[in-house]
Amino acid sequence: MPDHSYRLATYVDGNATDGNAAPRAGLVVDSRIIDVAEALGDGRRQSAAAPAASSVLELLQRWDDVHPRLRGIARTARNDGATQRLRDLSSVTLLAPILFPGTIFCAGANYRDHVAEMSRALNLPEEPDPHAMGLKPWHFIKAAESCIRGPGARIALPAYSKCVDWEAEIAVVIGRECRNVAVEDALGYVAGATVVNDLSARDHLRRKGVAADSPFHFDWVSQKSFDGALPMGPWLCPLDEIEDLGNLAIRLWVNGELMQDSSSSNLIFSVAEQVAHLSSRLTLRPGDVIATGTPAGCGAARGRYLKSGDRVRVWVETVGEITNEFTGA
Repeated sequence: MPDHSYRLATYVDGNATDGNAAPRAGLVVDSRIIDVAEALGDGRRQSAAAPAASSVLELLQRWDDVHPRLRGIARTARNDGATQRLRDLSSVTLLAPILFPGTIFCAGANYRDHVAEMSRALNLPEEPDPHAMGLKPWHFIKAAESCIRGPGARIALPAYSKCVDWEAEIAVVIGRECRNVAVEDALGYVAGATVVNDLSARDHLRRKGVAADSPFHFDWVSQKSFDGALPMGPWLCPLDEIEDLGNLAIRLWVNGELMQDSSSSNLIFSVAEQVAHLSSRLTLRPGDVIATGTPAGCGAARGRYLKSGDRVRVWVETVGEITNEFTGA
């Protein structure tokens, strides 16, 4: 690993359940963590020219300036292991890397293996490549603050659903404001990647009592935006530390049983295509999150869904992994 390599996290000292600790931005170097505001000096010197850096969102808002400085801090930390600012990662609790994202966009039907799996499960003909049909990426939006949960968080399954499904995904985070960007330039506006589990209440996609051909038939809030519907973490991996965003292994286990095992090489619309398309619709801003789609292996194809006591682990190559336990409502 290069000596400037790091991960950007949100943490609290000690146990997050005590309710007294304030979340802070932390720089993770191997198995240790440094408080970013202290390392940058912003904890002592704040001004319009050098605003606070106590949150990851604040860092993303000046990413072009901050990222090189964070690499320098990581390099110094590795070369001077005795620095007083370093603490063991085990002494803190990691939260979701971005507690209050701007907008969360989620790609639907964006892995070839997942689309093929669902077509078989529903006895439907094989879907053609959307590119050949002239189609664009397709996204929906999740509520930000209510849906986000961190690694290790216990998540209560929504009382109204009996069919909550898992969806392992790579999410990218915007680090530079952009509008109408070209596909070939799009990744230049991405700060990094994290891991998410895009939970779905499969039994609440459609509103009961509304005709199937009605334009008001779908209930995206109930299906996608319940409390805890987007576990995220454990940190943000800078994009320039990912060798090939389009070829990352992605896996998910439920109670130790491997359910999803794929690669981002199965993406239908690439991350760059997604960023470019969304930027043609509205301005993307630092802290916006794009969950890029899930591969085959979801519970819907098996008729199996999450229940109280289940533990779900999601891993993405290079980026990291998160584990969450699910409880009854």
